Amino acid sequence: METVNTPDRTGIHVWVLLSGFPIAEIVSGRDQPLWLAWPAIAAIAALYLWTTRLAFTDRDRATRIALPLLIAVGVASAVAFQGAWSFVLTMAAIATGTTVRAARGMLLLLALTAVALAVNADLGPLLMMFSGWGVFVAGLIPWIIVQLWDTIHELTETRKELARVAVSEERLRFSRDLHDLLGHTLSVMVVKAEAVRRLAPGDGEAAARQAADIEQIGRQALAEVRAAVTGYRGRGLDAELATARDVLADAGISLRVQTSAVRLPPETDALLGWAVREGVTNVIRHSAARSCQITLSDTGGLELEILDDGQGAPEPVEGNGLGGLRERVEAAGGRLAVAGASGFRLRVTVPA
Repeated sequence: METVNTPDRTGIHVWVLLSGFPIAEIVSGRDQPLWLAWPAIAAIAALYLWTTRLAFTDRDRATRIALPLLIAVGVASAVAFQGAWSFVLTMAAIATGTTVRAARGMLLLLALTAVALAVNADLGPLLMMFSGWGVFVAGLIPWIIVQLWDTIHELTETRKELARVAVSEERLRFSRDLHDLLGHTLSVMVVKAEAVRRLAPGDGEAAARQAADIEQIGRQALAEVRAAVTGYRGRGLDAELATARDVLADAGISLRVQTSAVRLPPETDALLGWAVREGVTNVIRHSAARSCQITLSDTGGLELEILDDGQGAPEPVEGNGLGGLRERVEAAGGRLAVAGASGFRLRVTVPA
């Protein structure tokens, strides 16, 4: 089953090391109340780790509790102590970009940027703008990454839902087709069976005619059901050849088709269509081909060959697609052969 990986929160946690700049300033003996500075930086580091962890496990709680506390303590500390303490605004910006989605996150980043500009106003215009820009970009990058991941996740879920709905609709269509095919036929067979029962004691010849009608109707119904199931499983050779032309043309691969004028039974038509689809898929994915040739000939048995001029492996490995095709071909009494010495060659032979 397809999965979508979440961003690695370890890459976000590592930025707690930015708290080392205020710590270095405390250790250097800069004039500031140590009884307040140490608890402040410890609280900021703890709140940062807590917020970024909740951003990936409980985003609602991170947005309502952890992030507001981090921003409040970080802004207060940056304003009170200034200097290297402006790096705590960078930490708050990273946590904001990781936690808050959509426009709210951008507004908070702009607010933190304004605080950074105000705190560093005495450094001169150039350094002030540099510090503000650093805070904004530090929050913008994780904000973009998280937005992209959310979009990918939503698209993946949407695709799964669309696939589920498509399967449900196809099942409904198939059940409707079977009902339409069998409903009337079975009703007629029941009526004729009742006629046989009534006529058998006194008119054996008439009863035999009714029984023959039941046999004929049953055979016709069986053929119709087989045709319906064939249509459900495969689109047939002509439809797959038409699709192959478009797909190969889009891939820049020229296609030449040579087919004999043969009337194919529904089951064989669907099987050869499947073979064309699988063979063309291999041409596009694995061969780096420039041209492809599809040939259908009748030499006592029907032989379909798909050949390209790509870079085939000397001993091609059969994946799920070719393996499933081989099972269906052999179940129909046919043979499948693949070769890859010069290009890729797929040959399917089935009884006429």
